[in-house]
Amino acid sequence: MGDVTRIIIPAVDHKTTLQAIELSHQYAGIYAAAGIHPNSTVDFTSSDLVWIEASAHEKKVVAIGEIGLDYHWNTSPKATQHQAFEAQLALASQLELPVIIHDRDAHDDIMTILETWVKTLPPSLKTRPGVLHSFSAPPAIAERALAAGFYLGFTGPITYKNADELRRIATHVPQNRLLIETDAPFLTPTPFRGKRNEPAYISYMVERLASLHRLPIETMARITTENAERLFNLSAETASDV
Repeated sequence: MGDVTRIIIPAVDHKTTLQAIELSHQYAGIYAAAGIHPNSTVDFTSSDLVWIEASAHEKKVVAIGEIGLDYHWNTSPKATQHQAFEAQLALASQLELPVIIHDRDAHDDIMTILETWVKTLPPSLKTRPGVLHSFSAPPAIAERALAAGFYLGFTGPITYKNADELRRIATHVPQNRLLIETDAPFLTPTPFRGKRNEPAYISYMVERLASLHRLPIETMARITTENAERLFNLSAETASDV
């Protein structure tokens, strides 16, 4: 399994979108996503779509995200979160970019919105609408997401002792829909849990997924890299672990 050579940086607001794009300009292996995280939507207005769209036209912006719904924290009213989420989904469809979905304690609402959205997608997005980032929902939600064409992204919790259900879900995800993520600096995998996460720890998620699917680690690294390339329309010129 090779070193990490490409990283996609999702944004949470205007400032972090600009920062991610700047990093993508500085480093060949860095890509960016543009958008407003649900916990950053309290002041959302339709005018925000102007800067998101402008950012999305940057060469190395490969997705709209991180967008979605978060009912765990009370940083933004649900109605505002829904408005921002649906507006950014519509923009992603218009721009023909996949989405990176944040879902915390909002599983049914997320899937109801996404199931409606995918019916309107252009042909270029039908098979690659996006990823449910850091997947942590029940099996029924995984089934609905996969039926809608989404990929599922797995992070550090897949290595935790108490994550048996999450591992069972990952075991049944088709190999062509698996993604690995770090969510750095959060959700650090075992054996570094409690410390700052970093991209280098992606190997621990690859190793666990490979074990669950009874594949060599190198094979799982190749599969998840190819999945990321396909979903985000990345070139294979620096192919390695993504």
